[in-house]
Amino acid sequence: MSDGAPSPNAKQVFWFDDGKSPNVADVLADEDGVAMHRLRFDDPAGPSWKVMESSHVYCVTSTRDEVPDQYKVHRALLERCPRLLAVSASGAGYDPVDVDACTAAGVLVVNQSGANAQAVAEHAVGLMLALSKKMFETDRSLRRERGVSRETFKGWNAEGKTIGLIGLGNTGRRVARICGLGIGMKVLAYDPYLESSEFEARGATPCSLETLLAQSDYVSVHCPYNEETKDLLDAGTLAQMKSSAFLINCARGGIVNEDALSDVLSRDALAGAALDVWVVEPPPMDHPLLRFDNFIATYHTAGVTYDSRQNMAQWNAEQVMDILAGRRPPRLINPEAWDAFAVRYQAEFGRAVDS
Repeated sequence: MSDGAPSPNAKQVFWFDDGKSPNVADVLADEDGVAMHRLRFDDPAGPSWKVMESSHVYCVTSTRDEVPDQYKVHRALLERCPRLLAVSASGAGYDPVDVDACTAAGVLVVNQSGANAQAVAEHAVGLMLALSKKMFETDRSLRRERGVSRETFKGWNAEGKTIGLIGLGNTGRRVARICGLGIGMKVLAYDPYLESSEFEARGATPCSLETLLAQSDYVSVHCPYNEETKDLLDAGTLAQMKSSAFLINCARGGIVNEDALSDVLSRDALAGAALDVWVVEPPPMDHPLLRFDNFIATYHTAGVTYDSRQNMAQWNAEQVMDILAGRRPPRLINPEAWDAFAVRYQAEFGRAVDS
């Protein structure tokens, strides 16, 4: 389970190996003073819990459906792991983590927001262009039939069109740069958490969600998934889009209501759509969206590149080492937990955190 023979006084970290490489365990394995435990979800539960119950940091994958319920970070797990000081999600998302429960327990939650932002931005733009040029429809036709006129696959130029970004954070701002400066598109953005002055610096014009949906030729989703954004694009909001528009979601499953999207595509109320993220990942083979030729499905692979995997592993390890050294990590999700964490840290290691 462990890499090497750690000192009994080593700080304990565990990671359920999900086959992704490189990963945080690869980086932390060489750190002095750290016992890096590699577990597997299919290991016997007893030995795994013995490691978990004595550990200080849980490095968890960001994808909720890859984590069995018993190993998701909920109140019951926290109660069973009284020495746990922090949870570090492998990517930008932290769906398997109950942040409120962690905050109440004085457990820090960090993510690696931005580590794969460029990869996701490029994927989103790639889907936008593929939809616009009907690349996947052409590919499917060439594989199954002949005698089809090329005019059937007539597409549109993206230059001069309007893209609307829901969320203008690490990924959204990169999409804005690529589309605005690289392609020559008009960029609108809806992000209620940004000051109006920040939009121009990020290459977008601020607007309401209603205006964005009504005016955009392409709508691309780049916001977190939470109670505010669950089903944000449902039957009512999708009806506000142009019938000639395209929708792309590379953020999180559940922001776009899949049943509503299937309905609008069946009525030709949208020109096409693409999802990289799903409510259930992977979606079932008989998912209604998979029957549409003007729909592109990818396997939650937008952020999966060699470059981003390296970033995520390194950033994750650096934040874990910050936490174990009593330093405030740079991508802290629940800063309100810091004071309680500081008390618990001193009790565990006999020294105060850095101020």
